[in-house]
Amino acid sequence: MTPVGVSAALASFAAHPPELPQTALEDTHRSILDGLGCLLAGSVTPQARMIQQVVRGLGRSDEASVFSAGWASAPAAALANGVAAHVLELDDIHKGSTVHAAAPVVSAALAVAEREGASGAAFMQAVALGYEAALRIGEAVNPSHYRHWHPTGTAATFGAAVAAGSLLSLDERQMLDALGSAGTQAAGLWEFNASGAMSKTLHAGKAAMNGVLSADLARLGFTGAPTILEGPRGFFRATAAQSDPSRITDGLGEVWKVSENGYKLYACCGHTHTAIDAALDLRAARGWDAAQVLANIRTVRLETYGPGWEIVSELNPTTPYQAKFSLAYVVCAALLEGAVGLEQFTPERFSERGVQEPKVAALLTRVQADVSPELTAMYPAAWPNRLEIELFSGEVLRVGGNFPRGNVENPVTTEYLEAKFLGLVGAHLGTATAEAALELVQHLNDIPDMGVASRALNQQILRQSEAEEQP
Repeated sequence: MTPVGVSAALASFAAHPPELPQTALEDTHRSILDGLGCLLAGSVTPQARMIQQVVRGLGRSDEASVFSAGWASAPAAALANGVAAHVLELDDIHKGSTVHAAAPVVSAALAVAEREGASGAAFMQAVALGYEAALRIGEAVNPSHYRHWHPTGTAATFGAAVAAGSLLSLDERQMLDALGSAGTQAAGLWEFNASGAMSKTLHAGKAAMNGVLSADLARLGFTGAPTILEGPRGFFRATAAQSDPSRITDGLGEVWKVSENGYKLYACCGHTHTAIDAALDLRAARGWDAAQVLANIRTVRLETYGPGWEIVSELNPTTPYQAKFSLAYVVCAALLEGAVGLEQFTPERFSERGVQEPKVAALLTRVQADVSPELTAMYPAAWPNRLEIELFSGEVLRVGGNFPRGNVENPVTTEYLEAKFLGLVGAHLGTATAEAALELVQHLNDIPDMGVASRALNQQILRQSEAEEQP
């Protein structure tokens, strides 16, 4: 029988949190660093510009920064920034819940912290609490939830509400109301993946927006279902064939989920990253260039796990976004080009007929893929992939792994994340903006007013943009 009271237990924890241990504080800082870098870099992409245009029509307000595009109400800013943070497919990923938490949680917290003039320390605590809610709820419904639902749009709505509620100093009852309103808005269906549509980024933005809306309503006394998670018509039963409510409370306040967060090295779906690691390592070990890859490899056989394969099964993508969800494409790019960055997803590489880049198109014809029951049984505790590569010489090479680089089992340093931040933001917004933004993140705990800091950063971005537009 489903335990009663996990919604209330989570609300109580979020309203009366213990002090963050130093490790959780450091990992929260890393998550904000990575998330803000993705947000700022993504804020000038076509998808982000579309959302920003819509946000301008939602009403005039200067409550919170819409980075690269001015200001809006806090919920609207959270929407626009949430989309921007998710659009490059370089934002963080938590293995056990399959949630990209930064885009919804950091975006929601940034908007409310700016509006409320909260300190950097309060902002960081709110983000840590938001991660706690998003990742624990994601774990409770994973993996059956994942068959139809995108957890970044569903579970992370709760996380955004908790982060916003923390900054509003909601009491226990108000926090429970915020969770209730968040849960009834939680959405995000995987059907977009069949065509490579843009809906995935909307999931992240709406999770951020709905989290802020839920907290704002709760502060005014707007009630929400008090058993939104465990109730007979609640989130668990509605969205998962199997759920484990104990994941909400096990170790709550002792084990901080933000410290389990993972970071992406490649600009594509996380289910492909273990295979990319293996392909890059093989290429480096053999010393191959693209011509040698094509001259040596007869076939590439990919083995992966079922829930991941359902997302990354496209064998000949027709758009850059569809290619980000093609295990075959990214492995071929890794083998041939030694990289899977933004440059591997430019529009000219694709057409309605599929991949147009000649070398990748040629290698794709040699790729086979299978779902392994053994690997499927390992998910979501591991995200395993195996590559079996037969050479024209008859030699068979077998490589693979269980955890992609960037996960806690295969970690990257803070220095790596800072370099990623500077590279991403610098390429899209200029070196000066990248350095200013990094300095802001590095001194978050000392910032007395996030509103002043966020506004100053956005003003610098807009001034730089205006200067570049001058003849």
